Amino acid sequence: MLPYRYGIHLSKEQCPKTPQEVKDMSNIPYASAVGSLMYAMLCTRPDICYLVGIVSRYQSNPGSDHWTAIKNILKYLRRTKDYMLAYGSKDLILTRYTDSDFQSDKDVRKSTSESVFTLNGEAVVWKRIKQSCIADSTMEAEYVASCEAAKEAVWLKKFLTDLEIVPNIHLPITLYCDNSGAVANSQEPRSHKRRKHIERKYQLIREIIHRGDVTITKISSEQNITDPFTKALTAKVFESHLHCLGLCCL
Repeated sequence: MLPYRYGIHLSKEQCPKTPQEVKDMSNIPYASAVGSLMYAMLCTRPDICYLVGIVSRYQSNPGSDHWTAIKNILKYLRRTKDYMLAYGSKDLILTRYTDSDFQSDKDVRKSTSESVFTLNGEAVVWKRIKQSCIADSTMEAEYVASCEAAKEAVWLKKFLTDLEIVPNIHLPITLYCDNSGAVANSQEPRSHKRRKHIERKYQLIREIIHRGDVTITKISSEQNITDPFTKALTAKVFESHLHCLGLCCL
């Protein structure tokens, strides 16, 4: 089961172009549907994060293809209404996975940053946001995503420290990234020719790592549980990642 049709791509080219097409879409509750999907996604359904991020781009002028994509997500939620996040009794270890979707927005050529925090091995915080800059390589897109994830890791670490519920929260949070270049750049104090154009604010990750708040580690793409947030996957791969997120049918 998938919340999308594999191989389907959405863009502004599918927005209404004639007065009749605009009129046909005027009575469709597109924005309300997107709002409802966002609520479900933020609360308990990280599995629809990828598609909700895409369909939300076209709220000002949605087309019939965009509406079809929303209906497919709703059908998927109906078929998987018994799915829920299940938290086990593993050690309370906070871990973060990060990834990026290089220039996934074909209309403005911007990439997106995706990240998932796991506690007890299950997802507790997940996010997918469009990057403010235009990355000119996959390494840069992954590096920006890693920096954003590291900053949120610092906040979450302070929050859990105040709650006093995670005994080993004083240890560095492991940040997993599947791009070797981004991992090396995060740990490298020098600025090289191919990387010196990256905005200064994204170099903060080096200080966060130096302070000992976060460590960044290379992970294979197959083991990166943020993959469902970055691209369309086959049903088998998609379902295996859901299990890793802690989302299952009970």
